[in-house]
Amino acid sequence: MVNKNRKVEEVDQFISNLPNDIQDITVALREIILKSSPELIEDFKWSMPNYSYNGLVCYLQTSKKHVNLGFHKGNELQEKDTNKLLQGTGKTMRHIKIKKMDAIHPETFTLLIKEAMALNEE
Repeated sequence: MVNKNRKVEEVDQFISNLPNDIQDITVALREIILKSSPELIEDFKWSMPNYSYNGLVCYLQTSKKHVNLGFHKGNELQEKDTNKLLQGTGKTMRHIKIKKMDAIHPETFTLLIKEAMALNEE
């Protein structure tokens, strides 16, 4: 279980208003993100949960049918993304679209989150 005081109330509120299936996915992803490093800071900005460490690392963007686990420097993560999960064509941001619980791969996601943190150390 993740240290409760690392979770911000705005994110709790945001999640509580989501449809159940999307809520389940969001909660699972939030746990993975917070477990991947004690140094990640949770924040609620741009109307979604964001996680930072020496700068922006990742975010959770919800929609009616899926949740995106997004990476602010996703373009720099692509070579580490051996499972080719990252999508998107933006200048820097990439995301993994998750439509159901069994599409969540904690080990893979944790690895990408750690890699994304490492990019902020360079």
